Amino acid sequence: MTEELTQLEILRELEPVAEQNLNRHLSMAKDWHPHDYIPWDQGRNFAAMGGVDWEPEQSTLSEVARIAMITNLLTEDNLPSYHREISENFSQDGAWGTWVGRWTAEENRHGIVIRDYLVVTRGVDPVALEQARMIHMTTGAHSPDDWGGFLENVAYVTFQELATRVSHRNTGRVCDDPVADRMLQRVAADENLHMIFYRTLCAAGLDLVPDQALEAIVKVLTNFTMPGYGMPDFRRNGAMMAKHGIYDLRQHHEEVVAPVLKNWNIFGRNDFGPRGEQARERLAAYLEKLAADVVKFEEQRDRLLARERARELALV
Repeated sequence: MTEELTQLEILRELEPVAEQNLNRHLSMAKDWHPHDYIPWDQGRNFAAMGGVDWEPEQSTLSEVARIAMITNLLTEDNLPSYHREISENFSQDGAWGTWVGRWTAEENRHGIVIRDYLVVTRGVDPVALEQARMIHMTTGAHSPDDWGGFLENVAYVTFQELATRVSHRNTGRVCDDPVADRMLQRVAADENLHMIFYRTLCAAGLDLVPDQALEAIVKVLTNFTMPGYGMPDFRRNGAMMAKHGIYDLRQHHEEVVAPVLKNWNIFGRNDFGPRGEQARERLAAYLEKLAADVVKFEEQRDRLLARERARELALV
């Protein structure tokens, strides 16, 4: 039988791991400043200051780039909601409290730089952006009603941080602007360091309480939604981003889920009890279904893109 620990016991046992990895993060994190990534010479006043308000033709971003930038930004903006969830289930003391504060500050920096870029370059409608921010932050973070505790949260944030890194990186590529690409590569690098911290803590949880940790991981993966869930037009925007390869099912499977599970050696471990073995069987079934869903999605996407190309050619 594998040992069962309370959340408080898990936090206490993993405090040294948290401290070690906090120090590692601080030694690797690069200091940078949002103002250094913004083309300020492109800025001008809006009507309230005697200038001109936003019009669609002012944006040089494609529709998909605008949607991806807004989605990524609103995700970063809603950090207070994620901060509450994490801080309630981690601890406010010692390394845990220091990490949650540092993580929140770094994520907030991402929101600052993306918003400054979009407003200065007039990439999106700033009024609509602010309205969406108010709605999204008022709604707060969404998670299944029965989620709770350290293990579920650290597992979720591991996958979420890696997914966000992929999304930022690919958004930079579709902006067709080296300034935006450089900015989002910088943000993506931060997200990767965050993922490493959480992945390491989740690995330590697997070593400490294998069955409990794997059950949490399986629950998270089988209920996974991107952290933007709940923002205005999330489903439509997510579909657009998937259609154009910014974040789709194959990337979720091959660039997020599979590498993390491999890092944890989920299918090579021999320390699971009956509960853990049952959870591993559920995980294997989920991965098999996910692989099939990837093929189905790509077939549907290819047909849709072919029809769109045919319509465009017919109009020429």
